Amino acid sequence: MAAPRPAGLMPREDASDADLMRLAAAGDRAAFGVLVDRHGERALRLALRVLGDAAEAEEVAQDALLRAWRAAPRFDPDRARFTTWLHRIVLNLAIDRARQRDRAPLAGEAALAALADPAAGPEAAALAAEERAALAAALAQLPARQRAAIALAYEDGLSGAEAAAALDVSERALEGLLRRARLMLRRILSP
Repeated sequence: MAAPRPAGLMPREDASDADLMRLAAAGDRAAFGVLVDRHGERALRLALRVLGDAAEAEEVAQDALLRAWRAAPRFDPDRARFTTWLHRIVLNLAIDRARQRDRAPLAGEAALAALADPAAGPEAAALAAEERAALAAALAQLPARQRAAIALAYEDGLSGAEAAAALDVSERALEGLLRRARLMLRRILSP
């Protein structure tokens, strides 16, 4: 059984992320623990998407959470939501890790494979063209606002705030549009 926490340091499970960060900035580890419970898995999934390696993703997620803990006194909820701030830390660390990995010298068979002709063969080119055509056809079946959200967020590379402003919706509404679009694309493209 865990030792009881002092009453002044006990976070409420329903406290907002910003309130928990204020407590964490004052040294309340339990408050930060609630944030880790809420958002740690998402941070790990994000790192895994970027890195593709579970062990590296776990290291990056842990490092990001440690950095968030250390930077808690500098967190400003008026500038960004905690999740946005944490995701930016995770992305920066994951991208840096991927770049370091890409620059690392290759050895043995991996070095020989790197010397192979990088151009795709005719089969790969045909498959890629087929996949692009299938995606274009699937995108054409989406409602216009969902297509616009996909185009702004993924093709034009706008931030969530910029894409939401362009569509004259809230960021939450943009997220909903993107989620529904991805679900519909999965249904259309799955065999």
